Amino acid sequence: MPAFVVSDPALVRHAHQPLTEQLAARFAHRIRARLLAPGTRLPSVRECARQQGVSPATVVVAYDLLQAQGLVEARRQRGFFVRDTALAGTRSVVAQAAPPPSIAQATLASGTAFNATALIRGMFHDPAGRLQPGAGTFPPEWLETAFLSAALRKVAAAAQLSQASLRYGEPMGDSGLRRALAHRLTGMHLPVAPEHIITTLGATQALDIVSRTLLKAGDAVMVEEPGWSVEFARLAALGMRVLPVPRRVDGPDLAVMARYCEEHAPKLFVSVSVFHNPTGCCLSPAAAHRVLQLAHRFGFHVVEDDTYGHIAPEHATRLSVLDGLQRSIYVSGFAKILAPDWRVGFLAAPPALVERLLDTKLLSTLTTPSLLERAMALCMEQGHLRRHAERIKTRLDAARARSVRLAQAAGCAFVTEPAGLFGWVDVGVDSEALALRMLDLGYLLAPGTLFHATRQPSTLMRINFATTQDAAFWDTFGPVRDAVAHGRSGV
Repeated sequence: MPAFVVSDPALVRHAHQPLTEQLAARFAHRIRARLLAPGTRLPSVRECARQQGVSPATVVVAYDLLQAQGLVEARRQRGFFVRDTALAGTRSVVAQAAPPPSIAQATLASGTAFNATALIRGMFHDPAGRLQPGAGTFPPEWLETAFLSAALRKVAAAAQLSQASLRYGEPMGDSGLRRALAHRLTGMHLPVAPEHIITTLGATQALDIVSRTLLKAGDAVMVEEPGWSVEFARLAALGMRVLPVPRRVDGPDLAVMARYCEEHAPKLFVSVSVFHNPTGCCLSPAAAHRVLQLAHRFGFHVVEDDTYGHIAPEHATRLSVLDGLQRSIYVSGFAKILAPDWRVGFLAAPPALVERLLDTKLLSTLTTPSLLERAMALCMEQGHLRRHAERIKTRLDAARARSVRLAQAAGCAFVTEPAGLFGWVDVGVDSEALALRMLDLGYLLAPGTLFHATRQPSTLMRINFATTQDAAFWDTFGPVRDAVAHGRSGV
């Protein structure tokens, strides 16, 4: 994979490489790095010429070079679009320009997978040496602790290291960690026995285990939209029919869910009850009750992804708590709050499903790393995780207040009440076009199109409150946003 560079130098006249080749190479690099996902519309010829300070003729030649390389395609009267090279040769340009099939009748187009991978690739890079507004995690310095390394050293003492390394761990996961998790869940009013908890390689694997256990290709699955595009893509890759349910302030659109239940007999509903990504909204008790009524009536399971539960208020409504793990499965992990690279997650399930879920885990990863799980259990038992989460919440509250003020001063309007880690804002212009402009200045944004099952223009954008509390970003953002709004070339 090519080196990922966001902040590009200006095009240089009289260089050894013509301007047309420099411009084509810039776009080619981004396309090959999957930073520009298939289906992304490149700036119009005139717009690109204004942005780069070159003539329209230079842009035309550069786009022709990209087309000759098979990286973009021209669509009549629409412009140039990043080509899906994975499907090159399997469909005509006319077919690619046609609207996608109904999401309720077919699996997602492959472009959704590339939306997801573009977002994921951005998670692994900090190319400009600065915090990125589109990031999906807390800044690394927020997560630095002394107790993590101390816990790892303690469990890695000679005898324990040998015991943990020279044979497989427990199939269900480390018993100490499962006891600690059961204690934590009971404190959240979700009484669950350790034998009904299975540890996983992060919350993402927990979601995958549930899907592979309960679903078969062709089954219908309801997901919230806007939502985590990785979940859209993952389910589509398994051959599922993905049914997007509009996410409202208080929860999913219940009328749409009811219609899906009548028409498509879905097997699963995947939901983020607390601090939904990207809107930051929390589920209301009334909406949760209705969702569970539908689940029991139509026989589908609810998978509750509580990824942000560590920073949630104690009174937050959770489907699993109200349901008592009858039709619900609870999923969470520690990547967001504590140790992203440890990949420690878990699921808590109804007793009747545990053995089936365990079989799926064994078929995919055998067991999970017991050494890291023992260290995580120690952090929980000694209260380190709880105190760390409290510090993060306090710091996030202050960052959110600053970020909101700066965003509003820069002309952004919050579509939902600011809460949790993410803000869902209306920037007033095409957020994907804005993201392309900000890319030139070293900032990676998360435009609204990334959070929908099918690509569509959007003026919405997700911001990370922890990484957008610095005025320097907004000082750059405001003029660029205004330039996009008025079709100007610079800032």
